Amino acid sequence: MEAGQTQRPMEPIELPGRNSSTYGDGDIPEIDLPGHMQAALAAYPELGCTGGLYEVWKMWGVSEDVLCAGNDKTLTFIEDVLNEIVDIFPSEYIHVGGDECPKVRWKKCPKCQARIKNEGLKADKEHTAEDRLQTFCMTHIEKFLNGKGRQIIGWEEILKGDVAPNATVMSWRGIQSGIKAAQMGHDVIMVPKDHCYFDYYHVP
Repeated sequence: MEAGQTQRPMEPIELPGRNSSTYGDGDIPEIDLPGHMQAALAAYPELGCTGGLYEVWKMWGVSEDVLCAGNDKTLTFIEDVLNEIVDIFPSEYIHVGGDECPKVRWKKCPKCQARIKNEGLKADKEHTAEDRLQTFCMTHIEKFLNGKGRQIIGWEEILKGDVAPNATVMSWRGIQSGIKAAQMGHDVIMVPKDHCYFDYYHVP
């Protein structure tokens, strides 16, 4: 199957013992992008800035290879994936990640740089043009999902640039980003890693 093609139809996922009446919004899926997409790039190398070859990420850490935000096929791929998610998850919210997305490839990618120029994305003292490019990507996703009656949640890194207007911000590296997002008028979910991550060592 090529990028841009999806299988239909999809049946809603029903997990034993989980329903929205008991657990609020039910199960909220996360599709982390535009970073943390090494597996997708291994399957669809044309969606990366370098064209590959890519391998599925098999180690701890963050890969510099991310989805090419300057490629129109990337936006189509994201929409196709989210269409599938909308079909099988009834939750109002869909988590779209936005964390740990290095901009190394974007800085050298002709397509990404062309998108930055064509969209008039400008750097300032706090943000690079590539930060603005991620905002472009997240805003595109938000508008797409809003059009389907859904809302997005993103990790606190989506604050770097111009955060998508209606996004709920999930603050994980601490509490300051959550406070900032709330002051900007966003709904916030506080999950500071030192207290909330199950893979961290905790003491009374």
